[in-house]
Amino acid sequence: MRQVIIIGSGPAGYTAAIYAARANLTPLVVASSVEAGGELMNTTDVENFPGFPEGIQGPDLMAKMQEQAERFGAEVLYDDVVSLDVDGLVKKITLGSGGTHEADSIVFATGSAPRKIGIEGEARLSGRGVSYCATCDGFFFRERVIAVVGGGDSAMEEATFLTKFASKVYIVHRRDELRASKIMQERAFKNDKIEFVWNSEVVDILGDEAVTGLVLKNTVDGSTRELPLDGVFVAIGNDPRTHLVHGKLELTPEGTIWVDGRSSRTSVPGVFAAGDVIDPTYRQAVTAAGSGTVAALDVEHYLAALGEAGEPDVHGDQIEGLPEVVSA
Repeated sequence: MRQVIIIGSGPAGYTAAIYAARANLTPLVVASSVEAGGELMNTTDVENFPGFPEGIQGPDLMAKMQEQAERFGAEVLYDDVVSLDVDGLVKKITLGSGGTHEADSIVFATGSAPRKIGIEGEARLSGRGVSYCATCDGFFFRERVIAVVGGGDSAMEEATFLTKFASKVYIVHRRDELRASKIMQERAFKNDKIEFVWNSEVVDILGDEAVTGLVLKNTVDGSTRELPLDGVFVAIGNDPRTHLVHGKLELTPEGTIWVDGRSSRTSVPGVFAAGDVIDPTYRQAVTAAGSGTVAALDVEHYLAALGEAGEPDVHGDQIEGLPEVVSA
């Protein structure tokens, strides 16, 4: 029987684990068997996380967060939650390995997953020229012609990174201007290997055993054309990983988990949520980390109301005016 189980091992999950462990709640972090560390594991230079003026590699940042959480007593389990029971005071999770764990509270910090275009060729050629991770697969496209689909910061970062390997990188965007931040746009515009394909959407991905090209539809006049290439990286956003809580927790119209105001409290007492899974707007590593802090503090307050909390964290900041917990 645990006091708190944290599902997810991105910035939100590990920050919640750091705070919970320092509060002597001995959290169990279920980190996933194949995607431990979250989306930052697929990111190269992280330049906007406070405390790293020279930047830091995404995997290195997550390794430091995990090390910090474990230093204070968090236990990290590399497994996947396949179902959970949140009814009643005792919460129960079932793992892919068949094991089960019970806890007084749960922090749900499962993050988000890459969004798909949703066309037949994409699914058929996934892993055979269609990729969602430049840092994972860029090496396989040395001196090849490839495309990145998207217009945000992630697309610009992916395209810029891929120029280290590819001979040419097209950026395919459905509008005539980018959503990306100015600094990311400028980097892409200045790169001689990058060419922009404006007002175009991908309607098909060509190839039998591997990607050979794209079919593009002009969003202005409706005309179509083929663009020969060797691979395509999809960077059109992410969707919150909420499949485990459908029908169990209230969701927002955006598909994220509903929480009460600026808290991490979900519609079920004892279940808290943090990170990208509750944030349809900002979705930054630093905001996810802050959200994990909120979750851990809310958990501590909830457990104290149940009379289940450990000794208070004497080194932590004092938080005044926390709302009262209504138990089921």
